Amino acid sequence: MAIELPISMLYAGLLALLYFALAVVVIRLRWRDKVGIGTGTSKDLEVAVRIHGNFAEYVPFTLLLLVLMELTGASGMLLHAIGGLLFVARVCHAIGLRMSVGPSWARTVGVLGTFIVLLVEAGYMLGYVMGMQA
Repeated sequence: MAIELPISMLYAGLLALLYFALAVVVIRLRWRDKVGIGTGTSKDLEVAVRIHGNFAEYVPFTLLLLVLMELTGASGMLLHAIGGLLFVARVCHAIGLRMSVGPSWARTVGVLGTFIVLLVEAGYMLGYVMGMQA
């Protein structure tokens, strides 16, 4: 019997495409700057590696929580809101870091959006568990 998780799968697919695009940017810069390991002296590559790395640090965990929420029966509207915000936040984070390694509106949206997703997911998980205990 297959477990259907259409909302989580939608955002996992979209985020996988974004992850792939970020990886392609890193690979192209490695070729361009002839850097096999690390970032050498290339600032562009250093930024691209951090954008890709930051994505890899945050997205798997937030996706796991999204799946758990869907498995527990969270509303479709909530799941779409969280998944959509996560996708937009990660796109904004990548754009923001490409614009400037310092503060930018896009990076701020990316960071805040990602943290909001994490906090909402954490709140949902804790609320769900507390409700089970009652």
